[in-house]
Amino acid sequence: MIVAEALRAAALRIDRFDAEVLLGYLLGVDRGALLLSGDRSIDPQAYDLLVARREVGEPVAYITGRREFWSLDLVVTPDVLIPRPDTETLIEAALAVCAAPATILDLGTGSGALLLAALSEWPAARGLGVDRSAAALAVAQGNAERLGFGGRADFLVGDWGQGIDRQFDLVLSNPPYVEYDAELSLDVRDHEPGEALFAGPDGLEDYRRLIPQLPGLLAPGGTAIIEIGWKQAAAVLALVADAGLAGEVRRDLAGRDRCVVLRQASRRS
Repeated sequence: MIVAEALRAAALRIDRFDAEVLLGYLLGVDRGALLLSGDRSIDPQAYDLLVARREVGEPVAYITGRREFWSLDLVVTPDVLIPRPDTETLIEAALAVCAAPATILDLGTGSGALLLAALSEWPAARGLGVDRSAAALAVAQGNAERLGFGGRADFLVGDWGQGIDRQFDLVLSNPPYVEYDAELSLDVRDHEPGEALFAGPDGLEDYRRLIPQLPGLLAPGGTAIIEIGWKQAAAVLALVADAGLAGEVRRDLAGRDRCVVLRQASRRS
């Protein structure tokens, strides 16, 4: 079987783009090179195994073990949430409001996506990634070392900011914020780690624990940037005000509320 035939057959079972990504992964070439190799022979049985995994809902990123985030090639496993392009909004916001943070904290680091993206933008900065999952931290540590950030990134098993007695210029977090009964696609609900997705009946449980800790984690003049669900801005801003912080909502490229930028209220004009 050749590439063109394999893609036509696979596209009858799964999304065409996914079919191309999986075949590129099998052949060890990028998608652009794949599309120029229509007459190349492939192993149909090996490709069928990949297509079958996607056909039953397994995410492409878990099949290939890779996901790009902020132009970084990250290893991902079922122990971590798959980084989404929408989450890059947090890095965009950080670049817009932070001059040159020397210290960065990523709470709920997962694959290390946010922390490593921030370190890639500020070469003089050091960072700490915290997660409850030791398995997730192993993935993040591996990504840091493979991408050349191992000397500037530390990782710690922890429960949000509890027990951390340092302050940081920039705090980043993409906490769980999905309601338990929310309708999700099966590839998300059945394959991604529930502890990184769900946060109680209203999706706010982790914000209630995380946000009150932020004043003690922020250095003078520091900034925290927290991802939110697109309908949660009002509820999260109320928690922010209760914690004595000032919050500003930032939107993603689709125009949906995506994160809040937090500072000490006394430092806002």
